[in-house]
Amino acid sequence: MRILYLLLAVFSVVLQGVAGQPYFPRPIDTCRLRNGVCFPGICRRPYYWIGTCNNGIGSCCARRWKV
Repeated sequence: MRILYLLLAVFSVVLQGVAGQPYFPRPIDTCRLRNGVCFPGICRRPYYWIGTCNNGIGSCCARRWKV
């Protein structure tokens, strides 16, 4: 019975590979979702800080709205 579960897991991985889908999905880039750009260090003009990047080192920066 154990071999059936193993074969089912292998079959699902093979099926995802054939479909072109990655088995381990990438983490969601929250900076890009907020229309930001990752910079190392601090944000410079015309950008302002909106959060930190996924790597924890950079700052997520976005452009200011034009008035």
